[in-house]
Amino acid sequence: VQLVESGGGLVQPGGSLRLSCVASGLTSSINVMAWYRQAPGKQRELVAGITRIGTTNYKDSVKGRFTISRDNAKNTVYLQMNALKPEDTAVYYCGTIVSGEPYWGQGTLVTVSS
Repeated sequence: VQLVESGGGLVQPGGSLRLSCVASGLTSSINVMAWYRQAPGKQRELVAGITRIGTTNYKDSVKGRFTISRDNAKNTVYLQMNALKPEDTAVYYCGTIVSGEPYWGQGTLVTVSS
């Protein structure tokens, strides 16, 4: 499985960004897809996840601001991020697990700053 993220960038506080992650390879074996982030000097943390049938979960600090969605026909998962805060600054990674093996994208940098 290969995962490729896009959509990061520099945005002002209160702004919005939409991240995309396209999966290729054994995509029929993918159930849960998730977005993680890693800020400088911190551990990678789960931001949001979504199952193949659309069940979602979110980190408490992003609830009401971020929305995860997926298009199974396009093997793509999205993360719509609104009302961004400086503390959302991090490298965002798309991840999944197939047959017990974790897979990660290369990451996309999101910087929230004025």
